[in-house]
Amino acid sequence: MTLRFDNSYAALPPAFFSRLDPTPVRAPRLLAFNDDLAAVMGISRADLPDLAAIFGGNAVPEGAAPLAQLYAGHQFGNWNPQLGDGRAILLGEVLGADGIRRDVQLKGSGPTPYSRMGDGRAWLGPVLREYVVSEAMHALGIPTTRALAAVETGEPVYREDGALPGAVLTRVAASHVRVGTFQIFAARGEVHNLRTLTDYAIARHYPDAEGPMGLLSAVRDAQARLIAAWMSVGFIHGVMNTDNCAISGETIDYGPCAFLDIYHPETVFSSIDRFGRYAYSNQPDIVVWNLAQLATALIQQMVDKEAAVEEATAIVHAMPGLIQTHWSEIFLRKIGIAHAQDGDLDLVTGLLERMAKHQADFTNTFRSLPGAAARDQFSDPGAFDQWAETWHARLTREADPARVMEAANPAFIPRNHRIEQMIEAAVGGDYTLFDRLTAVLARPFEDQPEHADLQRPPTPEEVVAATFCGT
Repeated sequence: MTLRFDNSYAALPPAFFSRLDPTPVRAPRLLAFNDDLAAVMGISRADLPDLAAIFGGNAVPEGAAPLAQLYAGHQFGNWNPQLGDGRAILLGEVLGADGIRRDVQLKGSGPTPYSRMGDGRAWLGPVLREYVVSEAMHALGIPTTRALAAVETGEPVYREDGALPGAVLTRVAASHVRVGTFQIFAARGEVHNLRTLTDYAIARHYPDAEGPMGLLSAVRDAQARLIAAWMSVGFIHGVMNTDNCAISGETIDYGPCAFLDIYHPETVFSSIDRFGRYAYSNQPDIVVWNLAQLATALIQQMVDKEAAVEEATAIVHAMPGLIQTHWSEIFLRKIGIAHAQDGDLDLVTGLLERMAKHQADFTNTFRSLPGAAARDQFSDPGAFDQWAETWHARLTREADPARVMEAANPAFIPRNHRIEQMIEAAVGGDYTLFDRLTAVLARPFEDQPEHADLQRPPTPEEVVAATFCGT
């Protein structure tokens, strides 16, 4: 296999990771290979003698430097002093045809020193969920890790539901450096490793940043943009722990994620989020909390800690305003306003309040605004009519509001019930819906009338009440 490996993370000190190969599987079978992503990465099928063996973990390609990364993190606000890649192996970094460096990681590739009694494996459902949803997020224009391949292992994975088919996902990311990567060295008092990691992160992701506080500012800005983008499509990550917060500003780890159907700001799907810490409306606050944990870690390497605390505090305190700025711009465009004026945000909040009260579907309401069908999304269409009168008057001062709305509001998202139906069918050997979702969600802003059924909200029997991380 010819890949342009250039493994900078493997050149860091041994304290950052454990070197080991993936654990081979019994009968790897390729389920999906992302040719579009492969082309960007400079990978050709002609260079790959056995896709299933490589991306199932049975054959380590030349130039790879397999390792499991070490990190810690706050999980639902509780400190865990050591986590790490418990079921993932970073094969290495590839320099793509576009000159961009990307991690290539196998997820579900067997136990590591950080598995914490786990089997190190993944079952088919979460692998297909992450494949479909991460690629959909990319098509929606939201920074995200991506899926290069999915391989069925031919081996069972045992979970609470019994034996399930095993699978391995090949995930591609700008890097897998997390807030928790900084936290572990800060907590251990390993200032030399913390400085090494800071320099590495700046060089890899934010070369214009100056020192630890420059890095903190850059991560803040990237995460502020990301969270506003999540909110704009009704995405709920479900497990925003600091070990799931990438400093690159990409969405990472799609375990119990889900999308809003009926809009309500307090919506929670994750089965392990028992108190709603990571509810839809809480996500902007949580990302600020996560940034504060990064700031706390970075400060440990500063000589003048008092001055560093003051500077870091100002950086973190500026984040809610940045998120609000990005959120306002995106949501104004969702209602057709490209040039904000005083009072416009009242239109956005007024619509959202009516949507929550009258059980309107988030995606379909916004997508149907340019026409007359939006009112049909409301249990009381009159509530929409009252709002729309003021809104229509405001749009007379916009040049082309319909075009603005169509560009800001997707027609298709990965509906939770369709994802569950896809997984159920795939467990039975039918990948038709997986293939269909992958193709349709690659063009989320296009009207695809032949796939209109994928826009339909769930019936009462189809509603997904909870999602699960799969570990």
